[in-house]
Amino acid sequence: MSAISDDDVERVRALVAAIPRGQVSTYGDLAAAAGLSSPRIVGTIMRTDAADLPWHRVISASGTPAPHLARRQLARLHEEGVPIRDDRVVLRECRWEIDADT
Repeated sequence: MSAISDDDVERVRALVAAIPRGQVSTYGDLAAAAGLSSPRIVGTIMRTDAADLPWHRVISASGTPAPHLARRQLARLHEEGVPIRDDRVVLRECRWEIDADT
């Protein structure tokens, strides 16, 4: 993985901050929108610099939450009205469409 620049971090942070309540985005969607080569870069940024962001709105492409945060993440998403079935977010009902201007 290449070095993560401050610009990369700020682009990801801005995108995560823009995810509307009741919707979610995937690591891959955020990576593509930020012009990054891998969803793993978004994961790294989220692990190190997202405590003040709506981190719970970022999930894997399978709709599953982060294993170590699953209970807390699903509870927060449920509170926002995100559809969840069998501990998995129903992406087709709540996936955020990232606008090119975001």
